[in-house]
Amino acid sequence: MKDKILGNLNDPGQLERMYRSNKMQFKREFLAVYPDLKGSPLADYWHERLSYESDEINWGSGRELLMVLLAALVGGLIAKLPAILSINEEFFYSRNIGFIIFPLLTAYFAWKNKMSMGKIALVAGVSIAGLVFINSLPDVNKSDTTVLSCIHLLLVLWSLLGFAFVGENRNNSDARLGFLKYNGDLVVITTLIVIAGIILSGITIGLFTIIGYDIREFYFMNIVIFGLPAVPILGTYLTQTNPQLVGKVSPVIARIFSPLVLFMLTVYLVAMIFSGKDPYNDREFLLVFNALLIGVMAIIFFSVAESSRSAKSNLEIWVLTLLSVMTIIVNSIALSAILFRIAEWGITPNRMAVLGSNVLILANLLWVTIRLFRVVSKKAGINEVGKTIAYFLPVYFIWTVIVTFVFPLIFGFK
Repeated sequence: MKDKILGNLNDPGQLERMYRSNKMQFKREFLAVYPDLKGSPLADYWHERLSYESDEINWGSGRELLMVLLAALVGGLIAKLPAILSINEEFFYSRNIGFIIFPLLTAYFAWKNKMSMGKIALVAGVSIAGLVFINSLPDVNKSDTTVLSCIHLLLVLWSLLGFAFVGENRNNSDARLGFLKYNGDLVVITTLIVIAGIILSGITIGLFTIIGYDIREFYFMNIVIFGLPAVPILGTYLTQTNPQLVGKVSPVIARIFSPLVLFMLTVYLVAMIFSGKDPYNDREFLLVFNALLIGVMAIIFFSVAESSRSAKSNLEIWVLTLLSVMTIIVNSIALSAILFRIAEWGITPNRMAVLGSNVLILANLLWVTIRLFRVVSKKAGINEVGKTIAYFLPVYFIWTVIVTFVFPLIFGFK
């Protein structure tokens, strides 16, 4: 769409038609190219129009709202399938929890972005293949490959959601960063909805208890389970139709948490030296260490995605740079611990999966850190860091596909 915007800059009617066909994508693409268009009366007009934030909540078109309500209904029915069809809950939810939400959100963006039938068929084919494959794995009590496949299938479905989100702009780094920003905004709005839901549930259960009815089990099994899938669907709809709701909250959170995480990580590494614990001989400690690594990396990526959309002070860039350096140290420790355990006790599915993930993360972090140092030295812009992250996302997708579909076959479903 970016090329179409530039090509029709002198055609107000065509720009209006493009805007009405997909308002969110048009806004995202136009604001990305606006810095190069400043001074043009029409471009300035569209910038003011798109930057205007109404105090009213926009509920979108009736057709879009109907689709969201249908998606919420379908999600609730899928979540209730174990009760409806007498399926083992542990088996169903451990393998299919991703299919309760991700395909519905993917379908929403595919419809909204008017994806071609070929791409829709590709997304649907991969989703169906994942559904059939994960439910065909042997039902054994202890299978590391099955657990890994279940976990990484969530990431495969998340990647398909990103594919639908960027639509026809899959090679556009701004669109990919927009997907990361969407995830951050969704976390914020979903958390608020969940808090409101908890308050409502507490009041409802309390009121019924007062008049002698204990509805806790009924409420959880029929209201909570059915309603939970609607939360991210509603959150997505709100963030897409009202970006101003959390548009200013997410950057603030990124700015606050980046220096706090940097401080925490520094203190933690120093404390680890004196604690007597290490990830080389303590498996549980290594797992926590890797969870910490993934969490900090997510904060870096989200912060960069936010930074790429606005000018940042040198202090903020330095915080991100130092945080990246500290995360590389954490990653290097974790990677050396994994290699040590493989050398001592051999290769297992878990060790191989963690090894591959840490190698990819380290490569990505090194690339990001180099770019950040170039930004600090005024040799590049912050948008170059965002492009580095955006270009690496497909690599993570390929790895998750390998772990999900290939690992169980290589390791004999162990």
